[in-house]
Amino acid sequence: MPQSPAEASRPPARTFGERVERARTRAGLTRAVVGGLVNRSAEWVKAVEKGRIGMPRLPLLLRLADVLGVDDLAELTGDERLSKTTYAKQAHPALSAVKAALTDYHFGSADEEPESTSELRARVAEAWRMWHADGDHRTRVATVLPDLLADLQYAARHYEGNDRRRVLVALAETYHIAQLYLSFQPASELITLSGDRSMTAAQAADDPYAIAGAAWYMNHVFRDAGERHEARVDLAMRASDLLRRDRGAEDLARWGLLQLAAALSYAKVGKRGDAERFWNRADRAAKQLGDAYSHPYLIFGRGMVDAYAITMESDLVSGGSAVEAAGNVDLSRAAMPSATRRAFHLAESARAYSMEREPLAVVHLLKQAYTESAETLTYNLFARSAVAELSASSNRLVRGEAEYLRQKMHLPATA
Repeated sequence: MPQSPAEASRPPARTFGERVERARTRAGLTRAVVGGLVNRSAEWVKAVEKGRIGMPRLPLLLRLADVLGVDDLAELTGDERLSKTTYAKQAHPALSAVKAALTDYHFGSADEEPESTSELRARVAEAWRMWHADGDHRTRVATVLPDLLADLQYAARHYEGNDRRRVLVALAETYHIAQLYLSFQPASELITLSGDRSMTAAQAADDPYAIAGAAWYMNHVFRDAGERHEARVDLAMRASDLLRRDRGAEDLARWGLLQLAAALSYAKVGKRGDAERFWNRADRAAKQLGDAYSHPYLIFGRGMVDAYAITMESDLVSGGSAVEAAGNVDLSRAAMPSATRRAFHLAESARAYSMEREPLAVVHLLKQAYTESAETLTYNLFARSAVAELSASSNRLVRGEAEYLRQKMHLPATA
């Protein structure tokens, strides 16, 4: 049947390769960087973009989408039936309740007295302890987030002066917890919302510490989305300028955290020199604080700086250096007093070994991470794609270990 004039005038559908090239260009990544992050060469990426190599199998496709900052696989494949969230992201059972708490407005009643600032701040501190403790951290914080957000919002409207500022700082911290809860779930718009609200509360409190914390978490929002590199570095540096490193550990730790944010941002776009320069600043702050220091809930300290060197080297597509960093980091409870962070950095160590094509090390580290914090690994995108891929490995030992994790993480069987 001949085409209608309308059909004939439509532009031809983009090929898979053209879609990949468009997404890579938008993310500001070179072919070498993309290739390294998916364990392939720059020539492989070029061949995909030029149509000499077809669409890869689902596990590699998921990893490619992750590197390119693409949330919907249809953006790459053109097939609306394929959604990255369907295959890669898993919604926590309490996501709808947390979403309702974030998108609702809590006015309270005129005759209702809010809790004292000290009681509210104690509840926020307890929520942080829940997040970093052993066990199901997402499930635990989800039980307290809705009421905590509602009570803090009401108190912020009720109190005035210094009491209001204290409540706003606590509210900013609670939005950080919400942002962490939402990470690696199909709720990118809520992550952005919680990050923006935390910064708004921090600015309203006019508190340099709260602004520094909000800048760290906003950097995660934009870096994970592959967006606004220059803006996120500028935000980190402007927030760090509000701190005085000579005033004490709190200022120095938050200042060091923001240098680390800049280092990770530069690494994400492949700028090694700048990444190393800012990592060295964070390193000096950690040394000045001492090996025994770790921030109570931001966890900045010697262990965190060393562990993020793994991420930095992996993002710079230096597998050997990333593996070396993984071998030198201390992820003991003393050095890293957070089960969620230990599990995350173990997963990042696995990512480093995957770049060196060492699947047995990858699956071993992922099992360690699962033992540290099952919920952290279950929602980790690299872990989900790696387990799916390795469960179909030709190596029986690797396949058996990966299959164990696949079932524990409730992932669909690989076709």
